[in-house]
Amino acid sequence: MSEYFQIEGGYPLVGEIKASGAKNAAIKQLIVSMLSEEPTLLLNVPRIGDVEITKQLCEWVGAKFIWQGKNSLLLHTPSLKHHSIPKEIGQKNRMSIMLMAPLLHRVGKAILPTPGGCKIGSRPVNFHIDAIRKMGANAEYQDGFYTISAPNKLKGAKIRLPYPSVSATENILMCASLAKGHTLLENAAMEPEVFDSIQMLQKMGAIIEVQANRRILIEGVDKLYGTEHRVLPDRLEVASYAVAALASRGDVFVKDAQQKDMLTFLNTLRRMGGNFAIYHDGIRFFYRQPLRSITIETDVYPGFATDWQQPFTLLLTQAKGVGIVHETVYENRFGYAQGLQNLGGEIHLFRKCLGDLPCRFRESSYFHSAVVRGPSTLKGTHLHIPDLRGGCSYLIAALVAEGKSTLTGIELLERGYEQIEEKFRQLGANITRLHTCPKTAAA
Repeated sequence: MSEYFQIEGGYPLVGEIKASGAKNAAIKQLIVSMLSEEPTLLLNVPRIGDVEITKQLCEWVGAKFIWQGKNSLLLHTPSLKHHSIPKEIGQKNRMSIMLMAPLLHRVGKAILPTPGGCKIGSRPVNFHIDAIRKMGANAEYQDGFYTISAPNKLKGAKIRLPYPSVSATENILMCASLAKGHTLLENAAMEPEVFDSIQMLQKMGAIIEVQANRRILIEGVDKLYGTEHRVLPDRLEVASYAVAALASRGDVFVKDAQQKDMLTFLNTLRRMGGNFAIYHDGIRFFYRQPLRSITIETDVYPGFATDWQQPFTLLLTQAKGVGIVHETVYENRFGYAQGLQNLGGEIHLFRKCLGDLPCRFRESSYFHSAVVRGPSTLKGTHLHIPDLRGGCSYLIAALVAEGKSTLTGIELLERGYEQIEEKFRQLGANITRLHTCPKTAAA
């Protein structure tokens, strides 16, 4: 038996919800805590599927977790009991490679499976492996596993990432914090979630200096300590509710939304004619006049986030004119477009770059640009979620569409969005969770 949503759309979303803790920070910070033998208290941890999967991964290695209230999590890893991660645990998401740092520092070796995760494009781990080799580790790949060892401990090094990968940056930060000597990381990712983990590491005793031009200098220390840290609000979740408010012609206040982490998103929204108001405790998003189409190009922070692209493409179907979306981060990010087309959205995909930003896929055969003509009248239909962010765009589209829609594969949504069903209901959405077999749901 599987669960699915039945959604009746066509009504404006109105009300207030609270932003959850950032998924992409919380799941990494569970692992950051394992660099110390002392307890750590994480606050504002979202109760989502990816946190639970990462918890299971850490528990296999030896971590202990106790929920203290709804979103406070006590973490303690006094000792490690395994250095090898089985595939059935390690391939549920992409966090297995992040265990490299605590395992190498505390045990001296790690055997890690190739990571899993949403199928949105190639996310190789060679950046991680190349960096750890520069720090003195041995690393080999065979039969789906990376065997990594550091018998003489990790040593500081000069590392330049070919691309400012978020997870590679965070992994190097963890490895370098307890390495001997200094590590200079160039072309590092600068996303808010990275800075949040840097702040957590500093609380634990790390010495990390963020310099100009994407450079981070890490001075290795002998020991890290337990701490208390609050996970920052999820800017990607906030953007989803912002789009839902405008696409449905509604009015939504997102408590705890932070302007400083969303400047590019807010500027893009304003260029479309979307309205928002900044308050000390959140951001209000509201519809006042017809939206106009624009061109957006995804980029690393502080550019337009790739995880904002899917809901924004849906928003372009409700704007007047011809909009363009150029994806430069992941090559296969438009896997969700067919579902929006089935609803009635006029979206055309192209292999060529329809933008000015440097793009790694310029000479490739990937569909990584889209032309969206609007406004389109969306009609309810059956949709199956292909990935996390695409799934959220489907949910919002179903709420905008006329009539009823069914949405299967909702477990993917719940991996990254805390209480998404309840939050949308708070805003007046007509969502019913039903239990049946997939075949019946598809009918």
